[in-house]
Amino acid sequence: MVLLRSPYDQRLNHAEAKSWASRGFACVTADTRGRFGSGGTFLPYAHERSDGATLLDWVHAQDFCDGRVLLAGASYGAYCALVTAAARTAPVAGVIAAVPAMGPGETARDPGGAARLACRAGWWSEHGGTGRPRPPADLDLTHLPVRDLVDQPGWPELWSAPRRGPLWSELPHCEVPLLAIGGVHDPFAADTAELAATWGGPSRLVLGPWGHLLDSHAPGAALAGKRIGALYLAFAHAALADTQTGHRAWIATGDHWSHWPTGTGPTHQLSVARGVFTADPTNPFPSRAPAADLGIDANRPDRALLHSAPLPGGVLRGRIGVRLRLRADTPDNDWLLRLSTVEDNRQLAHVIFRDTAPPGHPVERTAELGPLGVELPPGTRLRLEIAGHHWPRHARNPHTGVDPVDAIELRPSRREVLAAEFTLPLATATDAVAAANLIEEVVR
Repeated sequence: MVLLRSPYDQRLNHAEAKSWASRGFACVTADTRGRFGSGGTFLPYAHERSDGATLLDWVHAQDFCDGRVLLAGASYGAYCALVTAAARTAPVAGVIAAVPAMGPGETARDPGGAARLACRAGWWSEHGGTGRPRPPADLDLTHLPVRDLVDQPGWPELWSAPRRGPLWSELPHCEVPLLAIGGVHDPFAADTAELAATWGGPSRLVLGPWGHLLDSHAPGAALAGKRIGALYLAFAHAALADTQTGHRAWIATGDHWSHWPTGTGPTHQLSVARGVFTADPTNPFPSRAPAADLGIDANRPDRALLHSAPLPGGVLRGRIGVRLRLRADTPDNDWLLRLSTVEDNRQLAHVIFRDTAPPGHPVERTAELGPLGVELPPGTRLRLEIAGHHWPRHARNPHTGVDPVDAIELRPSRREVLAAEFTLPLATATDAVAAANLIEEVVR
């Protein structure tokens, strides 16, 4: 049987539950504490471990449960499934975690420490401390300090949460099969990949050409006409058969899928076309939608510009390692790295990280772009833009040493990019998996 629990109204899961039932699986749907039909007060992430364990015990006691329970969920619901499995209070046969929101700190800040703004302010203004969602608020994202932007329970405390919560230390002890599903355009893609790699039992990672809503915008386009639910069903049967071993991963690359690379790839030097710029938080460098045409920012002076030499053709998949030599005249800085090709302004990937260093001193830093999957024709040149902000997707670093969520004073920062190089997981498509064959490949 399948257990679905989320804060987004369990009645909205009835269609999925009926789909499971039509395929021979009993399915229980539940609201988290304090939401819709569930009593108590909704405090995001506070009670999901204990409540999940209690619900799992109840499910096991029902006549319709044969003892084989799959935990499934997306976004916050994925966290509910994972933390319930990690509690290990009752048997679990497998876990399906899609676009997982891995905890308060994991959703509040990027892996590199930069504070997320627009998506967090929107979510907490609608859902924080309320039994039913509020109407979307028209928030002034220029408001300072950010900690006072949303007047809802839990918002101020969110920014004190550790970047990695205690769940991560429990994942290596989870021994049941895991299906981790994400999208290369989802803000939680890096955490999704790390979840699959950290999991103690057999894991399958599938990263499609999707955002946080997965295949809802283009149903069936990436799986040869099949919806993502077909993958869930096939994995459920494989998990119950207990035939899976090891860790395997796939990422969408054009009209097919590729295996996650096992190595980092060769190093490529980048030439610095423009290395000096000023990052001004009163006029921050803008964030753009995934796959957006970046030509709109071509005339902005507040970015460095770097290029690769022409590359051999192939499939670029996984994560790109970046080594940088940087200098700033301020002690606390965010660095945005944004990747595209010289031939096409479409955004391929980005990463932003927060860094502290003595003002005026060159420092060497590393970062990872991606995950991404794209086919590059021979002769392609990569373009790397480096800027100091990514607003409104991320809060503005004030360059004063104050946490961006507490800042009131904003200062400009003079930046220099002195050198940079890539390690590129670029290879010929010898391991390509046709979209029509992916599901069978994943559950083998």
